[in-house]
This record gives sequence, structure tokens and C-alpha cells, in this order.
Amino acid sequence: MPPRPGESYFYGMSARASRSSPSDAPRFALAELPMPLVFATHRIIRDCNAEFAALFGFERAELVDTSFSRLYPQLDDFVRTGEMWRSHLPGGQVFQDERIMRGATGRRFWARVNGRSRRAADPFAEAIYCFEPLNRPVTDATLRLTGRQRQILALVAQGRTNAEIAGAIGLSQRTVEAHRLRLSRAVGVRNSAELVAWFLAENG
Repeated sequence: MPPRPGESYFYGMSARASRSSPSDAPRFALAELPMPLVFATHRIIRDCNAEFAALFGFERAELVDTSFSRLYPQLDDFVRTGEMWRSHLPGGQVFQDERIMRGATGRRFWARVNGRSRRAADPFAEAIYCFEPLNRPVTDATLRLTGRQRQILALVAQGRTNAEIAGAIGLSQRTVEAHRLRLSRAVGVRNSAELVAWFLAENG
């Protein structure tokens, strides 16, 4: 159940981790934690702290009970990211990616997102996410790429192989290779090393 206006969800440390009884285990509201954090059910924001709201240029009340989709540059970016995370966010596991997000004024910025789900069968049913803004400007050249190209480029820059990228985004390895070839041609480089160098120089 979502918190009442002005209230916040509480998140408890397990009794095992805290070496205490369940009733004595520490409990924290998101507002008490110092990094941008958000709790969502089925990709609807149910709670977030001030740090998360400020990252996007909103007040907390403006985000609670709204869809994550408003924080993406395009709807297809929201859909594409959801497809990838649904496959790689089983209950209790942590998944991470890097993506371009959109703030209240339309400002685009890169963020590294770590997430953990509480439900293996339905990873979006209850999940918590930490957003880390990256010191990586969003350039016109980057924005001219398609959402899929940006997704693959970010994974290439992380040192992922074609097989790993294919597994992460749910495409065949041959399709990933074709995307990388078109991407290299689009930015005028000859190989993966030059592609990564272009990305880091363009966004560094």
C-alpha cells in the first residue's frame, strides 16, 4: 500500500544482517538515506527521497504515484529498458545499466542505475533503484543515435562482448554485430577500440 501524503516507506535490515531479533532490526525511510533512491511497483514510483527528486528537478510529491516513463527521453527508451531489466532482475539479484534520462526541464543526463527486486516471479512487482548521475555530457552526436544504438554503445564502453550484449538486451549475437557495424559507420570509426574511444571523447 502506498504511504499517505507526507509519509514514506520504511526499509528494514534483515535480522541476520543486523545480528538482532527481527523487532530490533534497523529500519530506514528513504528520506534518511543520502543517495538518490526510489521504490517502485510495476514501474510506478511509490516512494523516493529528496535526492532522487532533485536529480530530476522535481519535488517528491510530483513524482510519487507516477510512471517512470516521464523520466525517459522517449517512450521507446522506457519500453526497451523495461524489456532488458525484466529479463535480468530476478528476486534478490542486483542489475545495473547506464542510460540517458530526462529531467523536469527536458535536460538529458547520463545515469548509472542499480536495482534490486524482491519478487523472482515478477521482478517489477516491488523493486528499489539507486540512480548515480555520471559526469558524461549528452552531446548532439549522441542524441542523433537511435535509442538501441545508445544502449549498445553504453554496453560496449563497459567492455561487454557481443555475446554478453546479446544476452543483456535479448537479441541474437548476429543482430548485435550488425548494430555495432552500423554504429561504427554512423560515427566514422573502424573498430570497437575506436568506437569506445569516440564515445569516451564525445561524452568525456
